[in-house]
Amino acid sequence: MSAPAATQVTVPNIGDFSDVPIIEIHVSPGDVIAVDDPLLTLESDKATMDVPSSHAGRVTEVLVSIGDPVSEGTVVAVIDDAAGEPSEDAAGASTPADARATADAEVTQQEPETERPSNGSSAPASSSGPASSSAPASELPGHAGPSVRKLAREFGIDLAQITASGPKGRITKEDLLSFVRGGDGASAPAAAPAPAAQGSGIPEIPAQDFSVFGPVETQPLSRITRISGPFLHRSWLNVPHVTHNDDADITDTDRYRKELDTAAKAEGYRVTLLAFLMKASVSALKAFPTVNASLTPEKDALILKRYYHIGVAVDTPGGLVVPVIRDVDRKGLVDLSKELGEVSARARDGKLTADDMRGGTFTISSLGGIGGTAFTPIVNAPEVAILGVVRSKVSPVWNGSEFEPRTLLPLCFSYDHRVIDGAMAARFTRHVAHTMGDERRLLL
Repeated sequence: MSAPAATQVTVPNIGDFSDVPIIEIHVSPGDVIAVDDPLLTLESDKATMDVPSSHAGRVTEVLVSIGDPVSEGTVVAVIDDAAGEPSEDAAGASTPADARATADAEVTQQEPETERPSNGSSAPASSSGPASSSAPASELPGHAGPSVRKLAREFGIDLAQITASGPKGRITKEDLLSFVRGGDGASAPAAAPAPAAQGSGIPEIPAQDFSVFGPVETQPLSRITRISGPFLHRSWLNVPHVTHNDDADITDTDRYRKELDTAAKAEGYRVTLLAFLMKASVSALKAFPTVNASLTPEKDALILKRYYHIGVAVDTPGGLVVPVIRDVDRKGLVDLSKELGEVSARARDGKLTADDMRGGTFTISSLGGIGGTAFTPIVNAPEVAILGVVRSKVSPVWNGSEFEPRTLLPLCFSYDHRVIDGAMAARFTRHVAHTMGDERRLLL
């Protein structure tokens, strides 16, 4: 008998990232997978990414665990290329124990652990014959990869009802979607059961064929949008968001900023309100250290950070990225303005590295160059708060004897209500507004 065609599957090129921790493992020994089926999910500080399989076959070993750091070239699994589908000879030589293990592995992919039959309730093994005879065909799940099985669970569909069109009887994603639309010769169930709870207990939105209503075009998401979406979704589901709004009177500060900006243009950089906001935020973070913290994994204590690294959301052609400006408390307005210009240029050119987006303690998201009156920024977890700003406006303000025009900057402070209460949020935002009201306070 020839040795199995074992192939080591490694992490492919994942850009500039290295030592990225594993947050999910999608396969187990015994699973049969296809090319491009997801094996692992990795997560850097600002991105999540799937590691697809480069080969089809049966997983014989998984060489990593959740939490392990991996880089390009790290061996994560071993796949038996020859075991994608058992040959007739192999089927005839299979033992009852092999057949039962295969069926159990397939059931594990199809149904929750609590619904698996115990060993005592397994179909009786036959002393001879092919492995598939150890259980009736109707009791074995459809032949499909993990990604198709996950989608079927979300739709509440039994794979045994679907006609396979893939190689060697494999159910493809197109087969599943065709079944949902009732287009594979069998009608979709009139009332599919509710999808199983996924993580947060919120079922996925069912897929729809929009082409039946009119012309459509599918446009792939940008890489930044694709990898930041799950991160934002996780933060929104896990963090109880509250947003507090206030206005900062920046009439005098903006006048001073314009003077600095006029001088800066001659040297090739610009001075924007963002540098002032960063300094004002650090002043508030020192006054309210709880805002410059993170919850412990057990959620029973705070990790107070004695450094001030501010993340700044930058609009790029591919989507928003959040580079981190370090040690803002040690830098002046001119230094911050120059660094912001340099980092923003690298962000727009797609030249940021993983280190550029790591280690932030607080984030500022500014829409001032675009417009708006207010918005709710999503907390950049594991941080516990984020400051959003929109375009400043000139409004009449009563000074005690008359109305006078003042330049007001709307502030939108979103926070994790498990850590920060409404009173602290109001005081923090007022502190930022008060500091922004007089440029001299930024020097204190």
